[in-house]
Amino acid sequence: MNRPFRQAYPLQLAFFGGMVVTSTTLALLSPGLSGSGRAALQDNHKTVVDEAWQIVNREYVDTTFNRVDWQGIRQTLLSKNYTSRQQAYKAIQDALKQLNDPYTRFMDAEQYRELTTQTAGELSGIGIRLEVNEQTQLLTVVEPIENSPALRAGIRKGDQILAIDGKPTTNMSVEAASNLIRGQTGTPISLKVSRSQGSFDLKLTRALIELPTVRYAVRQEGKDRIGYLRLNEFNAHAASQTRQAIQKLKSQQVDAFVLDLRGNPGGLLQSSIEIARMWLNKGSIVRTVDRSGKANEATAARTALTQLPLVVVVDGNSASASEILAGALKDNQRATVVGNPTFGKALVQSVQSLSDGSGLAVTVAHYYTPSGTDISRKGIAPDVRVTLTGEQKQTLTADPTLVGTQADPYYVQAVSSLKATALQPQTPQATTTLPVNTRPVKTR
Repeated sequence: MNRPFRQAYPLQLAFFGGMVVTSTTLALLSPGLSGSGRAALQDNHKTVVDEAWQIVNREYVDTTFNRVDWQGIRQTLLSKNYTSRQQAYKAIQDALKQLNDPYTRFMDAEQYRELTTQTAGELSGIGIRLEVNEQTQLLTVVEPIENSPALRAGIRKGDQILAIDGKPTTNMSVEAASNLIRGQTGTPISLKVSRSQGSFDLKLTRALIELPTVRYAVRQEGKDRIGYLRLNEFNAHAASQTRQAIQKLKSQQVDAFVLDLRGNPGGLLQSSIEIARMWLNKGSIVRTVDRSGKANEATAARTALTQLPLVVVVDGNSASASEILAGALKDNQRATVVGNPTFGKALVQSVQSLSDGSGLAVTVAHYYTPSGTDISRKGIAPDVRVTLTGEQKQTLTADPTLVGTQADPYYVQAVSSLKATALQPQTPQATTTLPVNTRPVKTR
């Protein structure tokens, strides 16, 4: 069914900070620690501080550490006594600031859990998207997620959540409500729900829910059928969902595809590589270079699902894994890129957990597009640039359902590019008229 719009290896991520590789510290993997031993380790704030220092010392891409005395910093860190977790965390953060790298950062336990939950692409809950309605100021269901306890229980778009496990939701934020709704898989939860007929109570059981990250539909544009996909992030399920979307759209006899990566901050490196392979039969996808100069290259594997024409849509918030995918498709001349220059972060990071459940993201390498371009601070340059008026921006912001329709200038240009080239080949003398507020740009 078309979705409506609205670890055996180290976990690999990419977001605004760049490409990320996550793993687990040895302390968490050691089976030899007793319960009391683990507790003592977790109470030792200095141990956590030194774990963070050791990870940076071992993996940070700049072996000069921004020309600071990294060994001296360790001596300073270990010379202090930390009476609280907050003191230890502050010491780690102060040390990392000296690297002058905003993408090498410390995460407390909650931030680290949020990151791993997001990139896993699943959570334990009931499967509803919520918002605070601007008019009623009530907690309102935006949509129940497919194959979720909420959908099976009959929760509908527009339902108002009046109470969660007996706690009234008046003046409650979406974040606070989400924290109450999430919980261990298999545990019960009760909701008081209101809709036009009145209010009623619902009892549900939390389950592990795969979060949708791909939305897709067929758009009839004149005589052409366009398969439109919007990919929101590269989580652990993005590749499988993209594969399913491409196959479903192919079965509906589309003539071409538009892949929309606007606002996509990144996600799993492996997902971006797998998705690139769904469009490419041959060629390089991405090359990474670590602190020692060692290069690793990911290439296509002759596993493309389609050879139909493709346009990729990007903007200034398309980052990291989005840039890898867009760069691979552009450099291999597999797709036309439409939109605005992307975010421009070509950094690889390692995200590792510390022994008390906190985490650390450390820049460990740079990545380059197949043509060898370093996109840092400049991003992927589109083949055709789209410029929106203030009114158009406001319209799309106010009504996200217009994204990917004829009311969306980015989508209009994507379709125009397809029709002007792949769908309706023109003679050399023919010219292409661009929609209002768009202009071509040269790729250097």
